[in-house]
Amino acid sequence: MSAHVLLIRLAAPLQSWGTISRFSRRDTHSRPTKSGVIGLCAAALGHDRADDLTQLVADTDLTTVRFGVRADHPGTPVRDYHTVGAGRYPVRPRDLITDHRRAAALATATQHDHGAAFGHHELDDWYGAPKYIATDPTTGALVSNQLSRDALITERWYLADAAFVAALQHPDLALLTTIATALESPQRLLWLGRKSCPPSGTLAGPLLAGTIEDAFTATALLPSPSPAPPRPQPWAWIETTPGTPAATQVHDQPISFDADHHTHAMRWETRMRISIAANATEWDIIP
Repeated sequence: MSAHVLLIRLAAPLQSWGTISRFSRRDTHSRPTKSGVIGLCAAALGHDRADDLTQLVADTDLTTVRFGVRADHPGTPVRDYHTVGAGRYPVRPRDLITDHRRAAALATATQHDHGAAFGHHELDDWYGAPKYIATDPTTGALVSNQLSRDALITERWYLADAAFVAALQHPDLALLTTIATALESPQRLLWLGRKSCPPSGTLAGPLLAGTIEDAFTATALLPSPSPAPPRPQPWAWIETTPGTPAATQVHDQPISFDADHHTHAMRWETRMRISIAANATEWDIIP
């Protein structure tokens, strides 16, 4: 059965494709992952992350596509340093009105205050996003069960000024056409790995007959998002069958996107240099 390939342009000021991310440290892979790109396409098609992947396969055959990615412009890793919570901040009148616990904590200090002086008191280490919201048994209001917050230090890694070409190979041309249409008219918000990384410009590239290797060779490099010189032979990582010489395992075959049961399986891929053909097709895109 003949194969068809959909090319997808993945470019933005920032993108981040986590592999072993946790709250305190959110990493990024050096390139887009299959899980991330399949999730992007599923969102464009209108699927929720809690949807059963078994049903997703039955509906769209999306997870069975052969995957590849070409690093036209690998970008620069950047680290974003965060501190969250703790510290001091003035307690506002409404904080005392809406939460009797704050009022009790400041009752002695505020009993003689009025006018401009009111609201200038501070509580140590009470700053932070509310956690563990529940109904207060005294007032019936929704309040946080954890007011005092120790400072949290986190770091998040991104790829800056990167541009990749992802490829989906499948014998069903209609499936790839549907995905391409959805990427340009998505039913859900799209991002390149994280919600803080929206894609820039056109996503859906050309639909070509043949294999991923053929498509990568026959398609020109993406325009560079930075002044960095282009790479004449970019690296590509292309999915293959187990036992292929020089193939390595990658843990990014999606099993479930559910936030509480986010799981992946192993797949195999090979890394190779791509020699762009002299008559390669240029991109017709909105950058």
